Amino acid sequence: MTGTVTHDPPPAAPGGQGRPLIVTEDTELLDDLLRLCAAAGATPEVRHSLPRRRGSWESAPLVLVGDDAARRVRGATRRRGVVLVGRDQDDSGVWRRAVEIGADHVLVLPDGEQWLVDRIADVAEGVGRPALTVGVIGGRGGAGASTLACALAVTSAREGLRTLLVDADPLGGGLDVLLGGETAQGLRWPAFAASRGRVGGGALEESLPELHALRVLSWDRGDRVAVPPQAVRAVLAAARRRGGTVVVDLPRRVDDGVAEVLAQLDVGLLVVPAELRAVAAAGRVASAVGMVLKDVRVAVRGPYAPGLDDREVARLLGLPLVGEVPVEPVLLRPDGGRTPPGAAVRGPLARFCKEFWERALAEVGSG
Repeated sequence: MTGTVTHDPPPAAPGGQGRPLIVTEDTELLDDLLRLCAAAGATPEVRHSLPRRRGSWESAPLVLVGDDAARRVRGATRRRGVVLVGRDQDDSGVWRRAVEIGADHVLVLPDGEQWLVDRIADVAEGVGRPALTVGVIGGRGGAGASTLACALAVTSAREGLRTLLVDADPLGGGLDVLLGGETAQGLRWPAFAASRGRVGGGALEESLPELHALRVLSWDRGDRVAVPPQAVRAVLAAARRRGGTVVVDLPRRVDDGVAEVLAQLDVGLLVVPAELRAVAAAGRVASAVGMVLKDVRVAVRGPYAPGLDDREVARLLGLPLVGEVPVEPVLLRPDGGRTPPGAAVRGPLARFCKEFWERALAEVGSG
């Protein structure tokens, strides 16, 4: 059981990280809290009563007070981020004691364990603004969605943002190949198939291949072509907690795993070649995606069929227009196959991506 007394978030720790403080003399409760801290990747400070050292109570990013210690901390400075932890589901007096010590939450073990692990992990990782997460999906096969996804990620990294590129299409051949890093050391999707609950954001980032100043989560060349939806949810949530930007290359079908990705996107870009059949196909894709993701926008690719331009394509689909995705000339050359999309700083594709990020980040900042 968990309960909220106030709605203020815990204070941010200096430098974005800090040690939670545990106050209890209950050895069984302490064992449980130490176990949960270990699961969250945090090493706590432990005290039996109110710390004498000035600043310890005030500066800890999260304070876990055992119900046995509530009386001993009653005179402490009021602050946010205090959780009163007990074991007795039927003890109605716990709410009164929580108010007396100024606790934000009341938690009764074992029911509230997952909630508490998440809160401890948040302060251990120094969670701030979640990553701006953009999904790219083709309106039809061969629309160029993977190329645009890679270019967006390469551009984001070049602008100095922490960037993760996620390949959500197991049948697409691997974005690491498109970036020229199929032999790079690091984990691929199959390694996360057993993930449940919470995945550490820092550990995820460090485990992935680093290519062109960004991290890439792609597929290997094995037989696995699916990851359980709960694993997809856990991995993408961990990626978002690290901040910066996350770019996801999506398949055109919407299965349970893709639905988990769509639920965590901020914006979806539908890449549509400017031809009538592609527009018709894109309409079906937009309908399926729009059932989960509300902010879907159109990026149009030429050349244009007679009677079509980018605005007309967007009008036919009834979606906002991002603009026309330009052709990157270097990618068309015989020797350009190992050049990552968007790598040419002065190229038209890089300029398109930079303008997109400027607008998208401005929208987040003003939101």
